[in-house]
Amino acid sequence: MKKRKLVLLGLLTVALIPISCNDDFLETQPLDAISADATWADGALAQAFVFNVYSSLGYGGFEEEGLASLTDEAMFTHSGRGINVITEGSLSPSGTGNVNIIPQWNELYLAIRKANIAIQELPNASFEDQTLKDRLLGEALFLRAYYYHQLMRYYGGAPLVESPYGLDEDYSVARSTYAENVEFVIADLNTAMALLDGKGITAGRASRLSAMGLKSRVLIYAASDLRDGPTASAKSSVLGSYSNLDLVAYTAGDRDTRWNAAKTAAKAVLDATTGYKLDLTEPASAEEAKQNHISISMGGGSAVGDAAARSELLFERTHTPLFTVESNWPLGGIHQGINNGPNGYHNWAGNTPIQQLVDDYQMMDGSDFDWSNPEHAAAPYENRDPRLSATILYDGSPWKPRPDDVAAIDPFDEIQTGTYADGSGGIIAGVDMRDSPIENWNGSRSGYYVRKFIDADPAIVDNQSSAQVVPWPFIRYTEIVLNYIEASIASGDEGEARNWLNKIRYRAGMPAITASGTELLEDYINERRVELAYEEHRYHDARRWMIADETLGRGIEVMKVSATLKAGATPRTPYQYDTTVYDYNYNVIDNNDNETRTWDDKMYYMPLSRDEINRNELLIQNPGY
Repeated sequence: MKKRKLVLLGLLTVALIPISCNDDFLETQPLDAISADATWADGALAQAFVFNVYSSLGYGGFEEEGLASLTDEAMFTHSGRGINVITEGSLSPSGTGNVNIIPQWNELYLAIRKANIAIQELPNASFEDQTLKDRLLGEALFLRAYYYHQLMRYYGGAPLVESPYGLDEDYSVARSTYAENVEFVIADLNTAMALLDGKGITAGRASRLSAMGLKSRVLIYAASDLRDGPTASAKSSVLGSYSNLDLVAYTAGDRDTRWNAAKTAAKAVLDATTGYKLDLTEPASAEEAKQNHISISMGGGSAVGDAAARSELLFERTHTPLFTVESNWPLGGIHQGINNGPNGYHNWAGNTPIQQLVDDYQMMDGSDFDWSNPEHAAAPYENRDPRLSATILYDGSPWKPRPDDVAAIDPFDEIQTGTYADGSGGIIAGVDMRDSPIENWNGSRSGYYVRKFIDADPAIVDNQSSAQVVPWPFIRYTEIVLNYIEASIASGDEGEARNWLNKIRYRAGMPAITASGTELLEDYINERRVELAYEEHRYHDARRWMIADETLGRGIEVMKVSATLKAGATPRTPYQYDTTVYDYNYNVIDNNDNETRTWDDKMYYMPLSRDEINRNELLIQNPGY
């Protein structure tokens, strides 16, 4: 955190300046860097600096290793990536897991330092456009708040640093309490909201609504079980025996007040804007509901979705058709289809859905799916919540045209994750299996693939030469609706909770919920799970509700599909999914190929690495480490 004399933009480095015999060389400026004075004297350069603060956000859930694979949403297909260090609870201060999934302490502080430079310099910047100056300052405050909120939800209370350090300053700083962190972040967001008011909305940049949405999230976390010291201590002996509990939770104050603050913040967003198709008075049809969810996941970025679904996006990571990663913001793209799509399309099958997620999508009539029900077990993907087929690809799912070298195996463009009788006593291995003739090392271990966030436009081939253009939703409207529902339940306003919960369900083609009490809370938890699947919420929700032992701790279940010929039937050649020709058998089995999941209460928080503690002797380690 050393204050530099030069502000580096992007990944530029300081050039070596050749020295001549002319004394003018003393006046030479670096050609690949811009002085601080020049940066804050020019609106365009100041904006470029703030864009670079955005770049530390990364690509959200579009990274190759996804946060979903640290939850009961998904498993990571490929071995040797450090996933099991987290899912098996063997994490330690000297081994902090896969850095591509969890934002690291030092990376977040580098981002905060960049934000602090902008916050320090912008009030005295000499360019004349005050509107731009206010907007950039508002964005920088929002981004500092966002990076601190990341520290809070992964690590707990962090040292609060409000300015960039100079060369000779002592930057050993103790951790502030969790309560102080919340207060600090909310203050930044309130100021950002005022500065960004009336500045409009530009895709990929923070707005007043972005700040309001983040405020809602921070306050709903602050009111949750994990952040209430007495509740957390009662539920976990690891937390109960931690002598510095105020670093990770509230140890004083009124929890009802925190719930009411969360409710007020969420309602402010609901009053300020609207989401997508939340005004229905009855459930949408199954096909319309599926399309609604596809449109939301496309974020207005595809021809196959409704552009009106952009109203869901309160803060997004924008993307271009470029597959290469640029350092600046808001440029750059990374392809969800490549990372998570089927190997039969030459994709990498990174974070594949597991059976526990599939099973939590209800039947269309609102009842729970049940493997002990013969009708459910015989056709497990029929008459289900339409969000299932909009989120997950399963055996027989229609998908995009196959690449030319695969089209002869599957000219029908259907997902094949099973084995199928060939009529002569043998079996055909599905082209999307690990036994596939196409890149079997990229085949799913779970029997499923992600559909959500992958552009279904058949004109877009999922390979490295044609990346999709789909935004990542850091904050979306329906998350805030769900926050409002949760706070309404906690504050006893069940009628309001049901009203808004059913708005989401109607859009999804699902019947109204009429439950109350504990049943209503359980309905809400499941609704949030399926609505926000693969949006990087489950990891945090399971922890803040303190149900992680029931989610991550239940291991991994996967699907094995096999098809036998009906009596007298002739097999389809090439194979095609056909219930008039084949009897399909669905078998759920445990999978420990890459990891044997378990839960340890220390995993409620990430550890501070040994290197960080060695650099700052005032830091106190998190509970259980």
